[in-house]
Amino acid sequence: MGRSYQSTEIRQKLIDVLKDSKTGMSGVEISEKLGVNRTTMTKYLKVFAAEGFLRQKDIGNISLWLLEPGQETFYFPDDYFKVAPLYLENLVKGNESQVYSLVKNCINSGASVRKLVAEVILPSMDSIQKLYNDGKIGKSEEKLLEHIISKSLQILSQISVDPNPKKNIIVISADNQSNLLSEAASTSLHSNEWNVFHLGDMSSAINVLFDLDLQKLIGKIWKQKSGVLLILVFSNTEEGLHFFAESINSIKEKMGKKIRLALCGKS
Repeated sequence: MGRSYQSTEIRQKLIDVLKDSKTGMSGVEISEKLGVNRTTMTKYLKVFAAEGFLRQKDIGNISLWLLEPGQETFYFPDDYFKVAPLYLENLVKGNESQVYSLVKNCINSGASVRKLVAEVILPSMDSIQKLYNDGKIGKSEEKLLEHIISKSLQILSQISVDPNPKKNIIVISADNQSNLLSEAASTSLHSNEWNVFHLGDMSSAINVLFDLDLQKLIGKIWKQKSGVLLILVFSNTEEGLHFFAESINSIKEKMGKKIRLALCGKS
């Protein structure tokens, strides 16, 4: 009976074999060095390439395999403290591909999405805001870095989760400044088996018809009224919180007590 290889074991062996290779190695060479059946190795290589762990380079009839930048071995939960400065360093330098590669590497190494959001993404958001407030970066650079963070969150949000039909949440940002924070919350909630409906920046919808508009949406996405529907609002101002609180409370009166409201603003 052949030896059964775990994905994490193969991944670690590939890092050891390819980390110093500038030109890459063929699947045959890798198979021989790792002592793994060629057919099995080929399957792993294709899976790892799809995950963004490896890169394939074709030269004639030969396929060479290289590690994507930023690949190293992480052991969670111990290594979150290593990932946070690496993420911020690559982010500030604008190394976009390395940021995404690091995020994928963490997920493939068994990191928790919620922990990555709490211990890596949110601190980086605070650091970028401080750099802008201190005049060390301009508005254009701030927006670029926020875009990279947003795409990092999208990678984490794409991880398949079986949502609990009784856990439903609508996430709203009352202004553009709160949008990234609402996106981070949505990503974390998605990983915790919530059915998340992230509306993003809804400042353009602030008018007397908003409650009717939102009520219509709720009727579509929460037809069975199973479990609870939580509406989570992020706002940079008291005015934004006040408007959405009043509108949503009027909806609660019409649609029942299973709707809950949570407000998140500046302390």
